[in-house]
Amino acid sequence: MNPLVQLAQEEPQNPIVPPIPELIIGLIAFVIVFGFLAKKLLPNINKVLEERREAIEGGMEKAEAAKTEAESVLEQYKAQLAEARHEAARLRQEAQEQGATLIAEMRAEGQRQREEIIAAGHAQIDADRKAAAQSLRQDVGTLATTLAGKLVGESLEDHARQSRTIDRFLDELEEKAEAAR
Repeated sequence: MNPLVQLAQEEPQNPIVPPIPELIIGLIAFVIVFGFLAKKLLPNINKVLEERREAIEGGMEKAEAAKTEAESVLEQYKAQLAEARHEAARLRQEAQEQGATLIAEMRAEGQRQREEIIAAGHAQIDADRKAAAQSLRQDVGTLATTLAGKLVGESLEDHARQSRTIDRFLDELEEKAEAAR
């Protein structure tokens, strides 16, 4: 018999410590599996881990770049917004100034039209007064001639005589009216 087998049979077996031949075979199998994993599987795992690390770092760099770009765009937006507010205030001021100018022009135009209407009204009143005075003068002249003809007892149908009499009578009336004032 083999001395190892004999030695193994003579000693009582410890459940914690395996037999030596099993330990050697297990150690050889472990080295083969570890070598296989180290040669084949470990480079693939390292490669995937490296790609993941690069992706995470690249993602962080992209996120940082996006953040920087977003801050830049935000600053541009704020600048444009401030400029737009300034422009709106300027346009509002211009509109107010134009409105004030337009109101002043409209007032001036209204005043001018009012003056024209008043002047036209005065001219119309003067023309109507003159026409009424002329009509009244003719009517008063006719009545005066008729009355004078009745008082005198003779006809005053002569037109020239009639005009002179009427003019003289009306002139006397106007003089008395002016003297009364």
